[in-house]
Amino acid sequence: MSKSDGSLASPERMIAEARKAFFTMFGFLALIWLVQLANSAQDYGLARDYGVTSGDIGTLPHMLSAPFLHWSWAHIESNSGPLFVFGFLAAYRGVTRFLGLSLLVALTSGTAVWLLEQGDAVTVGASGLVYGYFAYVVVRGLFDRHLIDTLIGLVMAASFAYILTTAVPGTPGISWLGHLGGLVGGLAGAWIFRSRTPRPTTAPSSTAPLGPAAPPASPASLDARRPATGKGRALPPAADHPRAALHKELDDLGLL
Repeated sequence: MSKSDGSLASPERMIAEARKAFFTMFGFLALIWLVQLANSAQDYGLARDYGVTSGDIGTLPHMLSAPFLHWSWAHIESNSGPLFVFGFLAAYRGVTRFLGLSLLVALTSGTAVWLLEQGDAVTVGASGLVYGYFAYVVVRGLFDRHLIDTLIGLVMAASFAYILTTAVPGTPGISWLGHLGGLVGGLAGAWIFRSRTPRPTTAPSSTAPLGPAAPPASPASLDARRPATGKGRALPPAADHPRAALHKELDDLGLL
């Protein structure tokens, strides 16, 4: 039995990674809801203090805190479902890779807001991660050449393509730049974190003989080599001989 690695995982390893992915996303959702409780209790002062503001150098580190903050209970509720679904699908093949993806998406989404957003609006929310995970799940199977992930990506693309309408200009009150930056990060992550394990080659089942193989003996030559009994009858052929059954029937009839 061959050993499995992180790319071509055995079913047991995949189940273990899926379990870790579930608890990772459950913990992440629990954390952002706890942050929302504190944020709401302070009249959303955390969102104002730790969000991303376009062109403000002091808010550059807030690219890592903004995904944990939301402006209202409706805001966090709308993000929680997609965040868990897409996050779990992005993480079930490896939580370590998923954490790297999350960092990349948070940076690309925050950078798009910091560079291109107009005015001095403060941007927070996990929707940039949602869009990044979505893009990653849709294209990951193509880069990894993994059939199951490709099918999952097709289903997700067909079921949730409508969310792309908020990644283009025109949606009021929505940071479409953060969504677009998240999409770019997810696509880049699918390429950066793709599986690089070479395909296994089939080894020969046995080594070639050192010399020419002897030709198989014919049935006639096998019969000729059998010693005769004292009654002038040849010994019956071996049980695996092609004519053993016929030989037995003729002997039972007394014809041998």
